[in-house]
Amino acid sequence: MDKHKYEKMIDWAKAFDSWRIFPRIFITVYIILLYQVTHWFMNLADPNNAQAGLVSVVVGAGAAWFGLYTGSSKKFDSKSDSGKK
Repeated sequence: MDKHKYEKMIDWAKAFDSWRIFPRIFITVYIILLYQVTHWFMNLADPNNAQAGLVSVVVGAGAAWFGLYTGSSKKFDSKSDSGKK
């Protein structure tokens, strides 16, 4: 038997990792949060500095999160994947 007994599981885990499900869920939740906060803020009659600060923090956190999301693509090592074909 030349194949590793967990090879199918490892291949599935790599495919699951390449789909990036959890970061996409977090981005979706952030978009919903940003939408809700934006509408909440625009509906305030007389917003104060604390409320404007909250919106600023939500927008800034989203920019940071998106930067991490786009900069975190996993690079596969060609040496470790070349022997499987």
